[in-house]
Amino acid sequence: MLAVLVRADLSKDVELLVLRHENQVLRRQLGGRLRWGQADRLWLAALSRLVRRRRWAEVFPVTPATILRWHRNLVSRKWTFTDRRRPRRPCTRQPIKALIIRMARENPTWGHRRIQGELARLGYPIAASTVWEILHAAGIDPAPRPAGPTWRQFLTAQAHAIIACDFLVVETILLKRLYVLIFIERGTRRLHLAGVTPHPTGTWTAQQSRNLVMDLGDRISGLQFVIHDRDPLFTSAFREVFEAEVLRIITTLSRTPRMNAICERVIGTLRRELLDRILILNEHHLALVLQEYLIHYNRHRAHQSRQQRPPDIATQPAHDVTDLNDLRSIRRKPVVAGTINEYRHAA
Repeated sequence: MLAVLVRADLSKDVELLVLRHENQVLRRQLGGRLRWGQADRLWLAALSRLVRRRRWAEVFPVTPATILRWHRNLVSRKWTFTDRRRPRRPCTRQPIKALIIRMARENPTWGHRRIQGELARLGYPIAASTVWEILHAAGIDPAPRPAGPTWRQFLTAQAHAIIACDFLVVETILLKRLYVLIFIERGTRRLHLAGVTPHPTGTWTAQQSRNLVMDLGDRISGLQFVIHDRDPLFTSAFREVFEAEVLRIITTLSRTPRMNAICERVIGTLRRELLDRILILNEHHLALVLQEYLIHYNRHRAHQSRQQRPPDIATQPAHDVTDLNDLRSIRRKPVVAGTINEYRHAA
């Protein structure tokens, strides 16, 4: 720098023009964005203090805003430091976090302070704010829920006492719309086909509910709740049929299909496994196909919620998978117009 300062002005101007031209040539050859190191940024930011700001655009290869940003970063790094000798609060161990989450899930009415007290009784002193943060990070409400159980907890606790219903819409090959009223017992996953009609009415829906009560027979005594949506076809006459059997009617919220998720799922199963793979001719054809599928669904189809057991079968037969003779005796049986295969052991 001293050598540059003692040179004549003409010599410095000529060298400046040469350097600018060399810079332009190098930029054309690179064609990409220049990468500046930390030392380069520090050097250009320091030199910018020796040049008037209005000439920055002529002198420096970057914009004035970039130089100002580099300078702000240098200032912020000067005042940003951490004291490694400062003592810190130890992190909560993973087993304690798992215990807090377990207590919250097993006791929905406990808040974070109630859980803190239970931990203190067990000999694990921990701050209430730490319990709150752990529950919040796990997606659990740290405050107790005074309004009662959630909808999922209610459905799980009352699964064997719930029967749900909904309408399935089917388009025939001639684009005629048919309506199917289905019922499903939530605990056993037993499916009931109430009826098929092209023009559903409140009177027709009420009659199908009476037929269902007759088909259920003594099993209706084990049911307590009927869930359906706000379809106007579910009239007061429809509800009176179940209220006469001491069943409570629960109407789902508007545009909330998850409140009747079991019916929505079985409708999706009907479409994927049957209706999307076969052309329906008319109302009679649809009724026959659904009746045949109903037999397969209740007597053969496996359900995950029932440990892979069909609704009408209490226990599954057990076979040794190492016995190859049993595997050779398995036979395939097409059902429902050949769209579904069932597998059984040969007699």
